[in-house]
Amino acid sequence: MENLDGLTALIVEPHAGMRTSIQNMLTMCGLANIQGVGSSNQAVKQLAGKQIDMVFCEYELGDGQDGQQLLEDLRHHKLISLSTMFFMVTAEGNHSKVVSAAELAPTDYILKPFTADRLMERISRALERRRVFMNVHALMDAGHQREAIEALREVEQAFPRYALDALRLRAELHMFLSEPEQAEPIYRALADAKAIPWARLGLAKTLFVRERFDEAHDILQNLVGTNKNFVDAYDWLARTHAALGELDKSQAVLADAVAVSPHMVRRLRTLGETALAAGDADTAEKTLRQVVSKAKYSEFRDPEDHVKLVRALVNKGDAEQAAAVIRDLDRSMGNQKNAKACSAISSMILHQHTGNTERLGQALQAAADACRDAPGLSSDLKLELAHSCLANGLEELAAEVVQEVMRNASDDAAMDKAMGVLQEAGHGELAARLAQESRQQVIDLVSSGAARARAGDYSGAVEMMQEAAEKMPNNPSVLFNAALALLRCLEHAGWDERLAAKVPPLVDSVRRLDPRNPKLPALVALHQVVLRKYHKGPRIKKAG
Repeated sequence: MENLDGLTALIVEPHAGMRTSIQNMLTMCGLANIQGVGSSNQAVKQLAGKQIDMVFCEYELGDGQDGQQLLEDLRHHKLISLSTMFFMVTAEGNHSKVVSAAELAPTDYILKPFTADRLMERISRALERRRVFMNVHALMDAGHQREAIEALREVEQAFPRYALDALRLRAELHMFLSEPEQAEPIYRALADAKAIPWARLGLAKTLFVRERFDEAHDILQNLVGTNKNFVDAYDWLARTHAALGELDKSQAVLADAVAVSPHMVRRLRTLGETALAAGDADTAEKTLRQVVSKAKYSEFRDPEDHVKLVRALVNKGDAEQAAAVIRDLDRSMGNQKNAKACSAISSMILHQHTGNTERLGQALQAAADACRDAPGLSSDLKLELAHSCLANGLEELAAEVVQEVMRNASDDAAMDKAMGVLQEAGHGELAARLAQESRQQVIDLVSSGAARARAGDYSGAVEMMQEAAEKMPNNPSVLFNAALALLRCLEHAGWDERLAAKVPPLVDSVRRLDPRNPKLPALVALHQVVLRKYHKGPRIKKAG
């Protein structure tokens, strides 16, 4: 029997009797440190800031959210580490739910009813794999992707049984590092030799990111034709159609994916957004209602979903239902981040439709005021607000909103989109001036932070750049320099756990927003130097 001493477990099960039964089985298996909760929200609170080795989660949580949605939230918000073992507990007959759960890659699923011996068998299998990849996961969690790739090569040699898993993870790391040309030969060799579905999907991804959309399309079309339950392939096929400007085909593929796996909130959201963009108000309303309903019990609800639903209802001419959605937003999400801005923009959309000019003017002003305190609000919503301001003669408000979007632009395309709002309204010169001012403000800010660091005021540089990063969470230049300021401060002023914890999310954001930034490898290297200086990095062990 495996030695489970020192390992921790969390049971997520709404029925107290079943929680007790699973806990008794785990105790029989030799596990002592066990906690139990009855809902997804309680699970999120338990996992926040804690390292749990195993999670046993009932699929049917009964609180408006299911086990799949919980796993989605935990992975997306990084509340569980790569080495956390997540077991989905479900009834054998729920085939569609098992498909959905497998899509999100739990460590394993356990079919009810089960015995302590069966449970131990699953745990032992998961522990063996975890031990093999423990060092790799530690390197990845610490941001040492290059070392992780080398460690995976050692795993391939030392543990042939896990060679495929190691190859897959190595290819995914190359994609994460924006190196599709390095990932392609791995995927292609496996796809040609064994026709492994995930390898063919990976190959299609490498083609997609290099904008070889026709080649990607052919692979993905074949994948969904031969693997009806391979929902990730549907997602990428939909993205490929969208990249080719084929929104109707993208929507149709997403609808097929939702039919196969109806529980994934992010896919439902994408289908609703695609239908909205394609002008299919009926599908948009139906799908976005599901998003709002399914996300209602999540700790990570997004009030922008309500705005999209309001837009769909207004497009259908249903002002009464749109008003009801706004009331629900105010009642159920009033204290949520960005909820005030979303409520005001929703009201703006509604009053624009009904022609109530007095209420529209109030909503426009309220939305502009709320947007000043909502830096994380999507640029699309802010630009919709700017459009409405321009249409109602509020050029100054529009210019303020557009410039805020410009300062937070993630790339040239985002800047051009913001400029286009003013240009289309006949304010081309204003657009050019605001864009230049926004770029210069960012340059001056970064220069000021660098000057403070050069003068030895590392804490001042950190404070300045952290404040800027909070106001401009999508500007890769600001985020890069905020991470750099933190690392220089740690390097010269000494280790600070609180400051150090802020570095990885900033680096991840830079990688997401500007993956081909030529300075990114140097930033990652500096992070590793600082970690090693204070012996905070993971120990790098030879496989085996």
